[in-house]
Amino acid sequence: MNIRSLTRGDGVVIGAAVVLFIASFLELSGFDCPAGLNCSSYETPNAWDALGVLMSVFLAGIIGAVLVVVGRAMPSRKVVGLDLGQFGAAFCVFALWTAFWTTIDASDAGTGLILGLLATIALAGGAVATPLVPALKAPLMGAPRPQAVQSPYGGQPQPGQGYGYPGAQQQPYGAQPGQPQPYGAQQPQPGQPDPAMAHAPQAQQAPQGGPAPAGDFTPFWFAVPVARPLYGEDGSPSPIAELAPGTWYLAVEQRGPGLIAQTQDGRRGVLQDTTGIQRG
Repeated sequence: MNIRSLTRGDGVVIGAAVVLFIASFLELSGFDCPAGLNCSSYETPNAWDALGVLMSVFLAGIIGAVLVVVGRAMPSRKVVGLDLGQFGAAFCVFALWTAFWTTIDASDAGTGLILGLLATIALAGGAVATPLVPALKAPLMGAPRPQAVQSPYGGQPQPGQGYGYPGAQQQPYGAQPGQPQPYGAQQPQPGQPDPAMAHAPQAQQAPQGGPAPAGDFTPFWFAVPVARPLYGEDGSPSPIAELAPGTWYLAVEQRGPGLIAQTQDGRRGVLQDTTGIQRG
């Protein structure tokens, strides 16, 4: 499971599930003790005393949250043909629907029922809106600094060097001269040689103006700046893996504008988005 693939929306879902679990221990309805009676021994029921409410609101919402988070971290998992995230979102919406009508039907809703309704609103909103709202799609955890990435050749990049060969400022794969480079890389001045091209071996240099032809392709190590999906070579729309920042992967073949990448466990797939990747 790749924790770095979780988004801010997933954080909202996790927080709402925690609140929903706490609300299950609070009273479902209020109680007014009649005058003249000793009500000290009376215990107000909570969700664990009402099986129907417990299963359809509280546990359904918590199960939905777990499925959403696991589905986001493991996108290739499916249940009856649906992604785990879609299955979990359906659970969250069902929990909200049941909590709303249960609260409306209650003559005197207690703290647990009201808090459970608010938690299911946040839960369903986070599960449904995360793929649609850019602010919720942002990573929950920031990408690691490039200096912390271990070189595939066994060395450790020094501060200020970033990825690639020692002392060389590498350009992103397929970048054109004059384009901005990530992580603060310096642009060569007019009339001066590019330090990246001066230090890299001749076999690693691609012709100016685009990626090297497939016949002249040389495998190389690379790292991605943000988490990116890896799709199957058969053209399947579902990702088979997710490339995480801070890890080196091997590019073994050119496939149109993308790359055929190999993960540490030997899986191969197509990386369609190669913008900003760093060569090793």
